[in-house]
Parts: sequence; C-alpha cells; structure tokens
Amino acid sequence: MNNNIDTIDLEDELFEHFRFEVPKGQASLRIDKYLMSLIQNATRNKIQTAATEGNIFVNDATVKSNYKVKANDVVRVMLSHPPFENRVDPEDIPLDIVYEDATLLLINKPPGLVVHPGHGNYTGTLVNALAFHFENLPMNSSERPGLVHRIDKDTSGLLVIAKTEAAMTHLAKQFEAKTSEREYVALVWGNVVADKGTIEGNLARHLKDRMQMAVFADPEIGKPAVTHYKVLERFGYVTLISCQLETGRTHQIRAHLKHIGHPLFNDERYGGHLILKGTTFTKYKQFIDNCFKALPRQALHAKTLGFVHPTTGEMMRFDTELPQDLQDCIEKWRGYSKSHGTDEAEE
Repeated sequence: MNNNIDTIDLEDELFEHFRFEVPKGQASLRIDKYLMSLIQNATRNKIQTAATEGNIFVNDATVKSNYKVKANDVVRVMLSHPPFENRVDPEDIPLDIVYEDATLLLINKPPGLVVHPGHGNYTGTLVNALAFHFENLPMNSSERPGLVHRIDKDTSGLLVIAKTEAAMTHLAKQFEAKTSEREYVALVWGNVVADKGTIEGNLARHLKDRMQMAVFADPEIGKPAVTHYKVLERFGYVTLISCQLETGRTHQIRAHLKHIGHPLFNDERYGGHLILKGTTFTKYKQFIDNCFKALPRQALHAKTLGFVHPTTGEMMRFDTELPQDLQDCIEKWRGYSKSHGTDEAEE
C-alpha cells in the first residue's frame, strides 16, 4: 500500500475547486508538478501547502505533495470555502441579442469576451452580463446560469442561452444527441487540398502542453470528436473553410485543424501565430504582420446555429455576419491572392 495516501472520509464542508482525470499515457509525475502545469497562477509552494493541509485528494483519499500521479487517477483540490468562480456578480456589459423569447435567447458573442468565470477571469464575462440583464436563469450541471454550450474567449459568434429549466434540459439533450446544427467559418494556414472532408480523432489534453488539446489514436484516450469541413475560398497560402461540428469538444476545431496540418490563422495556442506558409520576402512578412494586427486572435467564428425550439417544436436556424476583424483579414488575403496569383500556393 502507498504510504503517501491516508484514507479519510470527505468532510461535508470541503468544496471542490479543481478536478482532473489523469489521462492514459501520462508519465509518472509528482502531484505538485502535475497540478502546477494545470492550474493557472498556482505556485509549487501553494500546492505543497494545500497537500500538507489535507486539501489534495486522489481517488477520494488525501495525498502528500510527493505522491506520483498515474493514469486514470482522479485528482481533486478541495477547500473549505466555495470556489470564487461560482459567485457571479451582475455586471452591466452590453449584449448583442440576436433573438429572444420567453424560453431562450441567442447572443452574438464578440471576440475577447470570456463566456464564464474561471481561473484568472472572475469578472467581465458573459455570465456576469447575463446575471445583470436576466433574473433567475436556470443553472447548468456546472452551476453556470443559462449556458447550454460555450465558445472560446477569442472565438466570436452565436450562443444559445436557456431561460427556463425545461429549455435547458431540452437544448442540452440536442447538443448531446448531435442534432443541433453548428457551423463555423475559419481561415487556416496552407492550401486545403480536398474540397471537403471529415476529421475524426479522440481529443484529450496534450501530454506536454496541458493548455492544448491533442488528437489521440488510442480509442481509450479522450473523447470522440468529429469535424466536417468544406473549402469556401482559396487564397494560396491560406484557405477559408466552413466547419460543421458533429461533436462539441473543447478546442475541437482548433485541435483537429492543427492535427491535419492546417492550424487556424493567428491561433497562438496552436502555433498559428507563426508564418507557416509563404515566402521569405520582407514585404510578405510585413503583409502577415498587418493581417495579424487586423485580426489579433484566432480566425474562427461561430456563424450558424440551428436547433429545435424547446416549446414550439419548430426548427430554428440563425446566421450571423462575419465580424469586422475577420472580414478585414479575409479582404487583405483576397487582395494579396489576386495581385500575386495562386500559383505560389503550397500544399
């Protein structure tokens, strides 16, 4: 038996602040180092103190900071106060409401707006705005009001918000059953050769960079993910595509496109902020820098959202214009492609 583990009953007054399931393939690693790589702004000293005070649990037993994590361990950080992110202070943040009725609303989220409070973002989120504009929104399984699904901070586009418990349940089932329609527009590096295709591959946290998701061939690692894509326009060194989500995993489009060698344009987390295709000319580098300035985020927009209305049973489909920053970047590439031709394009 491992001497680092003391089995105790979980006390009622402890609240879960973090929970991680150690993926298959994770190398043996001290738990303090493992948690440092996952928890933003955590220091080794803070983690070791938490372990000393009996706040770190592995498989429902407390562990010391020298415990080594292994595949399938369930690691939880439990503290005596509720997580700050569960407290939502209403904030008067304007919302672009595309549609609203008694049971739901559609929001066109601007880039840069975080959807819900989390580590490092406790205020200024969409959830804070919802708490200001609406009362008594239903809680989802993560205790977040109104949210049926989410999109990344620097992704723009459509989100559906439930206003009643029944709507929350009905919409969540559609997303889970893959019957909702979700179409994104993306600008990616490289010439996507096939006019259309499907990317399949289980997604889980990258074993080295825990802030990234990665594709795993082993069916026992991660969760299944399916992305269908089609080419909308070719610009030589980059391609404008449409992505239809069959599943909705964290960073699904970003990780899947990187996996096939076409990361999103200016997606820093997945390497798209580097010049991945093109020439070595100074003028070209200057052109790319101008594109990055026009679009200072990953080139991804949740353009279309479709679902069955929870009360009327009607199929509803909403579409949005591309935001200005993405339009400006596409126009720059359109101009470059016309003036330089596409014969330079690389596969």
